[in-house]
Amino acid sequence: MTDVWQEACLNLSKAAKIIDLEPELVERLSCPMRFTEFTIPLRRDDGRKELFTAYRSLHQDATGPTKDGTRIRASLTPQEIKALSLFMSIKHAVADIPAGGGKGGIKADPSKLSEGEYERLVRGFMRRLLPKGAFCDVPGADIGTDGRAMAWMLDEYEQITGIHSPAAINDKPAALGGSLGGHEATGWGVAKCAVMAAENLGLKPGAKVSIQGFGQVGTITAQTLWEAGFKIVAVSDVFGAIANKSGLDIDGLIKHAQKTGRVSDFEGSEALNDSVLTIDCDILIPAAVQDVIDESNASQIKARLIVEAANAPITPPADAILLDLGKTVVPDVVANCGGAVVCDFERTQGLTNDYWTLTTVKERLMSRITLAYTTSKQFSDERKVPFRQAAWALALQKIRAAMLYRGWC
Repeated sequence: MTDVWQEACLNLSKAAKIIDLEPELVERLSCPMRFTEFTIPLRRDDGRKELFTAYRSLHQDATGPTKDGTRIRASLTPQEIKALSLFMSIKHAVADIPAGGGKGGIKADPSKLSEGEYERLVRGFMRRLLPKGAFCDVPGADIGTDGRAMAWMLDEYEQITGIHSPAAINDKPAALGGSLGGHEATGWGVAKCAVMAAENLGLKPGAKVSIQGFGQVGTITAQTLWEAGFKIVAVSDVFGAIANKSGLDIDGLIKHAQKTGRVSDFEGSEALNDSVLTIDCDILIPAAVQDVIDESNASQIKARLIVEAANAPITPPADAILLDLGKTVVPDVVANCGGAVVCDFERTQGLTNDYWTLTTVKERLMSRITLAYTTSKQFSDERKVPFRQAAWALALQKIRAAMLYRGWC
């Protein structure tokens, strides 16, 4: 199964059965509340005009205004955006965030756009996006976008409305009302979940960790676990993989990657011909893209603990294989919800004009992540259901309550 929307709906179906969710609500949650597809006309630097396709999926807003993520990549599909909006509904509910699920994107290759073209495309997305606003739908960053792009979005929104509204866009620079800790939030949350799960399994600092993906999330996760005493024995990026059985110097590796743009040829490491997914380690953290663990490699994974830093990195058939092998999987909706948590903090700070210190942000983030992990783990243990299904079931209970109070069922 490679359709991430089908995978998301399968997880929804499994969790719905656990809590006997009403068929009417299952039906409502099995499709986005609103899905829009629109085009953005872009004038290229050479004067040519080109149309780009864009999407925005609002999964449900019973629990609050929809938000996050704007993804720009050449192979973007409507199914991907729909699935990600459903994931956001679940993440927000798991972390007790009063928000619904939203996701958007543009089908384009940022590497083939000049800086001016990229900016015009991002601003065009904001102009044509409806609905939008701090109390309606709040876009944020994702693959192919960053704080700079969010700054352009905010500026475009405020130019259109004539109103300063820092809460209308997430993941923007702190100078424009963004939250401190936003860059690190997801990685910090993944690392926190890894530490808690490791403790549950009797794994102590010094345990071996392999990380697939050394982008923003993978880098912060690696650094946080390394500083906590874990051995990062293997790391990969799109260009290759490296390993050191005694543990990599993560501070040095980060500097090397910033200088060269890749992890390859780092001093004190050797090129890894085998996959970082199947290397001998205690903890595996897939932090790249979806569906990297499937039926072809699930049985080869040696790690006792897998913590999903990426969205949907394990296919449902592979999930079943890992469960049969006795592996522990901390699901994405718990492990990587840190970014969503700090986006909620960002909106709160923007609405109140009360901006928090980095210490305050991190303390509150760790409290939310701990609660999301422990309640999901407790539900899993009590109901004797897999961790993933437990997290989804807990989230669905909260969404169900909001829908019933509103009279939607």
